[in-house]
Amino acid sequence: MSQTIDNAPYTAFHRRLALACSGGPLLDGYILSIVGVALIGMRPDLGLSTAQVSLIGAAALVGMFVGGALFGVLTDKIGREVMYTADLLVMVACSVLSFWVDDVWAIAVLRFVLGMAVAADYPIATSLLAEWLPAKHRGRLLGQQIVAWYAGSVLAYVVGYLFLELAGPGSWRWMLASSTVLCVVFLVIRRGSPESPRWLAANGRVGDAVRVVEKHLGVRVDGRELMPDPAERARRSSGLRLLMTPPYRRRTLFCGLFFLCQVGPLFAMLTFGPQILSSFGMPGGTVMETLGTGLISLVFLLGCYPALRLIDTRGRRPVIVWSFALMTVPLALLGVWPSAPAAVALTALCAYAFLCGGPNVLDWTYPNELFPTEIRATAVGVATSVSRIGAAVGTYLLPLSLTGLGTGPTMLIAAGTTALGLLVCVLWAEETRGTALGAAPAAARTGAAKAPAVPAQRVPQTARG
Repeated sequence: MSQTIDNAPYTAFHRRLALACSGGPLLDGYILSIVGVALIGMRPDLGLSTAQVSLIGAAALVGMFVGGALFGVLTDKIGREVMYTADLLVMVACSVLSFWVDDVWAIAVLRFVLGMAVAADYPIATSLLAEWLPAKHRGRLLGQQIVAWYAGSVLAYVVGYLFLELAGPGSWRWMLASSTVLCVVFLVIRRGSPESPRWLAANGRVGDAVRVVEKHLGVRVDGRELMPDPAERARRSSGLRLLMTPPYRRRTLFCGLFFLCQVGPLFAMLTFGPQILSSFGMPGGTVMETLGTGLISLVFLLGCYPALRLIDTRGRRPVIVWSFALMTVPLALLGVWPSAPAAVALTALCAYAFLCGGPNVLDWTYPNELFPTEIRATAVGVATSVSRIGAAVGTYLLPLSLTGLGTGPTMLIAAGTTALGLLVCVLWAEETRGTALGAAPAAARTGAAKAPAVPAQRVPQTARG
């Protein structure tokens, strides 16, 4: 592990890297949301059936399921820096091609590949960011990545609305292609981003790791300090298999299951907010439905901010346990009171959205802090893939459940899913606040305390490059 990196001062380099890494979550929120607006014009233009609309909507989620695990493993093998640019180039190509296609299967394939590229970016960018950040700021900056997701979603609705107002529903091609602009912006921002020194050292390039730390952090580091645990390095080729061996099996299950139990109800509510609200008597119409769902989406975003502070002041474990416990309450209330007035239902859903902030900001913090460099990106990718199972199932089943079972049982199912997430967290959530990035696995086996601070030796300005 590297105490020099963990205890380095927080600089403009870290701020720029955090901004560059936010591109993946922002593009995820944008790409998944813009298609909802585009379908307004796409459906009549292409004569889409309900099944075809569902296919287009689900294609990106399925692509994310495949891409998360596949490219997480690849990122651990060939490095963060190469994949960091390649996935954005794929997004550019798919976005541009989306403007020209007329066949529903071609659109679905492009959405599938886009989903793979977006999911690839999570293990790539969050691993790179985690491996550069000082321990004191790691939780906050990794947690802030989810804020970019909601920002991308809001931006998509604004852009979609402007296209509808200025050019009409026939502008759906421009909507799908508009993500090209964001991809190019982040390609520019990511120029010059360095490889992870931890990955370089883990792959025998210790000299390169030392040089890149001195250049970007301005501190001298002993190359031996960057070297991983020899036992972990010897097993690095195990990849996915290593995730299911002690001491990582429980952590793998924890990261995947809490993520799944969180995003299942969450994605369903973001996608079918108007339908849920109408089942509680919310007045219909585009304006009312948009205002109600927009308010819930905004509260999801606002709930992230107090959680970002709490994970560093109170710790990761208490935040995620209490968040899941409290998230269950408003869903259970709506389940046992399906005839609740619309105002009560809206308030309960907003309370759920606000309390989701805890798991939201820990989605990528936990897998990055719980696994060593050799399998960190693989772990993030697997957690992302498992979460998309919950997202896809929840999004597909919610309208069927509302129609077939009714509002009360549907809300109780959501409450039960959240309660399962609570159980997973009570049993398996660990505390990683303030630990050195490579210390979490060792701490679990030996009960070691967090690594002591080691003052870094500054490099003269002329040597920083």
